[in-house]
Amino acid sequence: MSMETMQSLTLQDEDIARLIIDADDVACVHPQHSAEHALLVLIKSGYSAIPVVTSDGRVVGIISKTLILDRILGLERIEFEALSTFTVQDVMRTDFHRIGRWEPFLRALQLSIDAPFLCVEDESGKFVGLLTRHGILAYLNGVIRKGRKRP
Repeated sequence: MSMETMQSLTLQDEDIARLIIDADDVACVHPQHSAEHALLVLIKSGYSAIPVVTSDGRVVGIISKTLILDRILGLERIEFEALSTFTVQDVMRTDFHRIGRWEPFLRALQLSIDAPFLCVEDESGKFVGLLTRHGILAYLNGVIRKGRKRP
């Protein structure tokens, strides 16, 4: 693609709202849920990681299959019985990417380099949905291939 084409793209001004997967359509768990429950949700949903959301709608972390399995790996076997002895809060990651729903596309693109998804928050800090790296790349691919400025 030529430099002229890249310069003509107005991605800096494009907002991310149209790319967000609504919170109601996202698999989530609460910090107080057992690790066993979280693992079941992860397996049933087919995702490797999902947001941890409080009862008041705030994202406080990310839980993944890897985090849970690391916790139950013994020296000689996987200790499945330990799943019911700790909560999501005990093993979740609190260093995760979040973005405001008003932020520009290029900010989302930048953050998605290091994360498979971004937790999207509203102006009050409540979880409104996810922005996936797949969604960002699919949109960018459409812009580049079709030469359009907006979807």
